Amino acid sequence: MTNRRTLFVSAPAFAATLIAGGQAHAEDKPDPSVKADFLFVQTAASMTFDKAASKLTLQGVSPITLFFSDRPDRIAGNMKTAKFVPFWSTGKDSFLSDPPNADVSILEGDELRQVVVVLRDPVLEAGNLTYTVKILQGDMPDKGADVSVFIDIIGMPRTPFSYAGAARRSYRRGWYR
Repeated sequence: MTNRRTLFVSAPAFAATLIAGGQAHAEDKPDPSVKADFLFVQTAASMTFDKAASKLTLQGVSPITLFFSDRPDRIAGNMKTAKFVPFWSTGKDSFLSDPPNADVSILEGDELRQVVVVLRDPVLEAGNLTYTVKILQGDMPDKGADVSVFIDIIGMPRTPFSYAGAARRSYRRGWYR
């Protein structure tokens, strides 16, 4: 099973290889005391929201989820959305134990609606991704088109050990300074 540890151990190494012109050097090993914050973006053709069940369904979700890091790292990449869903598996570093916040941006005609939610329990079936959501800010429409979901961080060192969730973001920022 692919997990965050597998993804994020390989992403910085791949980025370092690209920066080095395809040649990795032993002295280019990442410093395990430095942490990178990763954010995710998912897009979909449309969405529906079942208010009674608090279920947000991204219809025609992209098979690719983008990720990128905060400065100064500037690491960017993509992964299959099917590999993103297992981030909610069990474990202290999973989204199951510390679910992420997300900004759901929905285009309604010429208007952009933004709703801040907590994402839980993803289910990917036949090109649709369904989350159970808790709305923190805004009003979720029953349906919409051209949806982008900006998912809060998984912060982790550039080593196999990770720290999930937005709750630790200010701690790491304070630690950097």
